[in-house]
Amino acid sequence: MIRFVIVGVVVVVALLANLWQRKRQVDAPTQGASEVPSQIDRSDFVRPDASWIVLAFTSATCQTCSDIERKVRVLETSSVAIQILEYTAERELHKRYKIDAVPAVLMADASGVVRANFLGPVSATDLWAALARVRDSVV
Repeated sequence: MIRFVIVGVVVVVALLANLWQRKRQVDAPTQGASEVPSQIDRSDFVRPDASWIVLAFTSATCQTCSDIERKVRVLETSSVAIQILEYTAERELHKRYKIDAVPAVLMADASGVVRANFLGPVSATDLWAALARVRDSVV
């Protein structure tokens, strides 16, 4: 009988210690959601006369960005302009468009309306599909 009492006391002490530790734990700070612009000024970028532009906002310190850059470059055609905007080289454009997370990919039409965007890693298939979808949806 004494063994059951000892086991019971140990279990209660362990539960109380666990509760005490949980109360002392501080939750990690929450991060605000990054946003991308919904409109760009086409004259800020290459080939403002192109029907479409795909912008890749990147950073030299971002491991994913070089992969995104490679995937975005193959989207270039006579009607689709591509521009890679590395942070240290294009800091003012990052600030102007309030890009606070990279990689960020924007697909904008001839008027500068952003029709599709991606934050973070994205597959080449998703990029191709998004560009095809937005090009087909514009009348």
